[in-house]
Amino acid sequence: MFKKKVTELLEAALEEDTSLFLVDFTIGLDNKINVVLDGDEGVTLQDCMKVSRAIEHNLDREEEDFSLEVASAGAAAPILLPRQYGKNIGRKLAVRSTQDESFEGNLTAITDTGIVLEWKAREPKPIGKGKVTVQKKKEIDFSDIKEAKVILKF
Repeated sequence: MFKKKVTELLEAALEEDTSLFLVDFTIGLDNKINVVLDGDEGVTLQDCMKVSRAIEHNLDREEEDFSLEVASAGAAAPILLPRQYGKNIGRKLAVRSTQDESFEGNLTAITDTGIVLEWKAREPKPIGKGKVTVQKKKEIDFSDIKEAKVILKF
């Protein structure tokens, strides 16, 4: 009953701002509610506060004691949902496939079924000595992605 009410409140809060979406939602045994959000344009502190208030202000602590944490998906956290790739176009990603292949490249496009990474690589010249820089491109299906993370530059 408690989880159903929290779920309904959370869904109602997310319907108010369609740029926000749910990445993770759990309720622990001690009624510790954890909500992780992301957004097509990112997530602000105000967004987290708005969702937190929408849940907290509609629950009665006298009926059911609880704790609540609403947070944004961290910048260093792995990308978990296809929708999260959209705001990362143009950024460099590290992707590991389900076949344990690793790729690092700029996310240049999102298709209906996956992503497109592009990068430059140094390869031996076809004829003669030395190396030449070539542009590489790889399409990776969402189902073939084991883990994807944004590579942060400081």
